[in-house]
Amino acid sequence: MNWDDMRIFLAVAREQSLSGAGRLLRLDPATVGRRVGRLEEDLGVPLFLKTPQGYALTEAGERALEHAERAETALGGVSNALSGDGEALTGAIRLGAPDGCANFLLPQVCARIQSDNPGLDVQVVALPRVFNLTRREADMAIGVSAPTAGRLTVQKIADYRLHLAAHRRYLDRDGRPARLADLRAHRIVGYIPDMVFDKELDYLSETGAERVALACNSVSVQFQWLRQAAGIGIVHDFMLPADPEIVRVLPEALSLTRTFWLIRHEADRRVERLNRFAAALVAGLRAEIARLEAAAGDAGEGQRA
Repeated sequence: MNWDDMRIFLAVAREQSLSGAGRLLRLDPATVGRRVGRLEEDLGVPLFLKTPQGYALTEAGERALEHAERAETALGGVSNALSGDGEALTGAIRLGAPDGCANFLLPQVCARIQSDNPGLDVQVVALPRVFNLTRREADMAIGVSAPTAGRLTVQKIADYRLHLAAHRRYLDRDGRPARLADLRAHRIVGYIPDMVFDKELDYLSETGAERVALACNSVSVQFQWLRQAAGIGIVHDFMLPADPEIVRVLPEALSLTRTFWLIRHEADRRVERLNRFAAALVAGLRAEIARLEAAAGDAGEGQRA
């Protein structure tokens, strides 16, 4: 398998379609299909099985993928060494993240990393879902739970805290609940129950509330609803400094802790530029979460006084 065959094979494996691979490679889908067919003929084994969902790897294709990704990583290492990446990070790195992290943490953290590495292009894909690194949707991703399957490496970034919160105007107008059971009389802001993409985000049972009156799969939209004094919702503590008028509700009765994880493809462990970016990202996120949570804590003490 030469490099040209390899990149076509990898594109189809990751996109799971000829059209997707064609867009990635800037080739006609029919050309991609012919090249895949010729490669399978040369190897003497089928690499893909066409299904209603797209092109799925066969057992032989899975074995070929492992070797192809190792070769891709090795070629990337040669490129990094020749381009002098040991001094400063260059090129593009794409990072997937849930939208809360992407909106309230990554702008400042990634801006600092890019400022230290002017030749680096940082691309943040903010989506409320789990990223598929096998399809190379991103070079690495931040998740709220650690995956247990796939050729992935997982590193703990940091714990973060969440509390019930509401705008002062809402509490002045609708009253402050004295206990969790009182939430049944309030308008709850949260996730669409059947669109919670990770079990760690299923907060409804923790609150005792029976329904979500204002629901969205984006935590950033939920935060904007709270800014409009629309109800009470679960908020990351690191978001609270963005609007001092949003205050904690029943912090002694309900306090949640969750974790951010950095998820990477196993084959990328030998790519030095990604290792260095990951180290800077993890350090930056830990510091930023600590800073913002401390600011939220200081404000919270004043609010309860």
